[in-house]
Amino acid sequence: MAIDTLESMKDELNYSIEIKYIDGNPELEKLYGEQVPVTHIDGEHHDFWRVDPERFRACLEKHRLHQ
Repeated sequence: MAIDTLESMKDELNYSIEIKYIDGNPELEKLYGEQVPVTHIDGEHHDFWRVDPERFRACLEKHRLHQ
């Protein structure tokens, strides 16, 4: 599961996880529909359905360099 992958890297990469449920929120349901789970990094859409650890790590590092 995506959350398991994210949890396993959290301490190493020093980030926090916020879980938002889209059920009952028409705006989020329309935006994401069947793409859940969706991951964002610093509020920007990163990926959906699953988390590729190397891709996530690279994207997180890129975001940190541009802050």
